[in-house]
Amino acid sequence: MKPGHTGLTHLRHSTRYSWKGLKAAFRNEAAFRQEVGITVVLLPLAWWIGDGPISWLLLVGSLFLVLIVELLNSAIENVVDRIGTEHHELSGRAKDIGSAAVMLSLIMAGLTWGLLGWQKLIG
Repeated sequence: MKPGHTGLTHLRHSTRYSWKGLKAAFRNEAAFRQEVGITVVLLPLAWWIGDGPISWLLLVGSLFLVLIVELLNSAIENVVDRIGTEHHELSGRAKDIGSAAVMLSLIMAGLTWGLLGWQKLIG
């Protein structure tokens, strides 16, 4: 932390950097834009599918988990690309592992929405 950046000043700077990161991801990452679009469409449905605060939180939380993991994956990809464009086994592995994390978060979100949606339909 820089000297003088404590308390509310630190919070203000941190918030500004976070918004800057969200804007950069939205501007430069197609997958993030797609997942934000899906989130915007599904959020209102969470009110209908969710039968209570816990199921609503599971639905919304699974969407935000996908966005969070996508942001981390994009950060990894950007750092690896910054290091160099030549192929390196560890760079490829890091990108593949980040992609696998996104895939698992998407599977978890799909299972959550599928099971709670099914419960809503049959219950």
